[in-house]
Amino acid sequence: MAHIAGIEIPKNKRLFIGLTHIYGIGRSRAIEICHKANVDEFKKVADLTLEEEKALRDIIQNEYVVEGNLRTQVAMNIKRLMEIGCYRGLRHKRGLPVRGQRTHTNARTRKGPRGSAIKKKK
Repeated sequence: MAHIAGIEIPKNKRLFIGLTHIYGIGRSRAIEICHKANVDEFKKVADLTLEEEKALRDIIQNEYVVEGNLRTQVAMNIKRLMEIGCYRGLRHKRGLPVRGQRTHTNARTRKGPRGSAIKKKK
């Protein structure tokens, strides 16, 4: 198994799909990385040579923000929005949809399960 950015990439998958297991790398970025490293993106991860694996690891490590650093960056951005008190920050703080979705109906994923309005008395 290839070990890149602290993640074990599954060896039975094609390279560009395997790279998407790394947080911060999607399909288009994975294909871009393969082209930069001069590696065929349709090659299976198990068929990679040590040189190809090293080239991929170097490109990802030096040119992209992935995994822990990216997660920290995203969390700090959200924290900053909440501290300055902007609309998006308030929505994050209240646990409501941030990007303009309706909340009159739907939004159950963000709001959580319905609170029962009327409780039965015994």
